[in-house]
Amino acid sequence: MAQNTIEKFEAKELARLSTGKVFPAFSAGDTLKVNVNIKEGDRSRVQSYEGVCISRTGSGINESFTVRKISYGEGVERVFPLYGPVIESIELLRRGSVRRAKLYYMRDRSGKSARISERTTGHGMEDGQPIVDEAVEAAKAAAKAIKKEKKERPAKAKPKK
Repeated sequence: MAQNTIEKFEAKELARLSTGKVFPAFSAGDTLKVNVNIKEGDRSRVQSYEGVCISRTGSGINESFTVRKISYGEGVERVFPLYGPVIESIELLRRGSVRRAKLYYMRDRSGKSARISERTTGHGMEDGQPIVDEAVEAAKAAAKAIKKEKKERPAKAKPKK
């Protein structure tokens, strides 16, 4: 009985907090731009925080995510509650291709080893369709044409001795 009451309360609060906010589907490895409301005295402004999402934890109203960026050569991580009032909006800049849910190993890496390759297909993409650059498609088509051309050429006659 008590669990059911808690679930009802959380569902009501989740509906209240998420009205007017639409967040993209993102996961660990994705590069995000989080627009944060900052209050300084009586004034308020929006500041963007751009970095790689290294983890998502919790569920429902208690869901949060961690964003890591490098600022002036120093790694900075910030944990945001997904449905917190400080978040104005979240923009998905690029999807990362990773095999783990938590990317804490990124803390030990710097430079080129800290790069995450971009995901072009998979879960959460627009309408399930892969996002592919036209230039890449043209290059693949040209490579197929060259392969086909090589197959169609007659084999060179072997010289007789």
